[in-house]
Amino acid sequence: MNKLIILDRDGVINEDSDAFIKTDDECIPIPGSIDAIARLYKAGYQIVVATNQSGIARGLFDELALARIHQSINDQVEALGGMIAGFFYCPHGPDDNCLCRKPLPGLVHQIAQELNISVANVPFVGDSLRDLQAGQSAGCQPVLVLTGKGSFTVTDGLPAPLADTAVYDDLAAFANSLIKSDS
Repeated sequence: MNKLIILDRDGVINEDSDAFIKTDDECIPIPGSIDAIARLYKAGYQIVVATNQSGIARGLFDELALARIHQSINDQVEALGGMIAGFFYCPHGPDDNCLCRKPLPGLVHQIAQELNISVANVPFVGDSLRDLQAGQSAGCQPVLVLTGKGSFTVTDGLPAPLADTAVYDDLAAFANSLIKSDS
């Protein structure tokens, strides 16, 4: 397995909002998530984020506001001794027919190309079916967390190809399990 982990953002790292996260002040970390990223980094993992951000296409915020949100997340991780190697995002709306909007695997392909790394069996941690589908179709190992929309995703039931997806309470629980299995 590559020492790479792909994380969804809203619902995995920070609290999700149906009104969209438009500013860094609205980006509230899920308890334990920032520390989990720092611990994974210290354990030798490269962390990247893959996130749909249709609020840009909808005119709710611009790419500069998104960059400030991502810088804020990275600053918090760095304060704990970690680092996020990159933020990959789809700025398109649901009807734009792009290739990068999850559940399509375009963001994962961008990550693989930019980092010049295979994403085969790399954990892709998400809270929604579309995250799991994007990871699986790119050859990643889908991982579901119950934060964000995760509990609804489990309640709705996972389709057969994803039925054996590992499920964790949150990103911290996933990090604990992965770091423990490495030692």
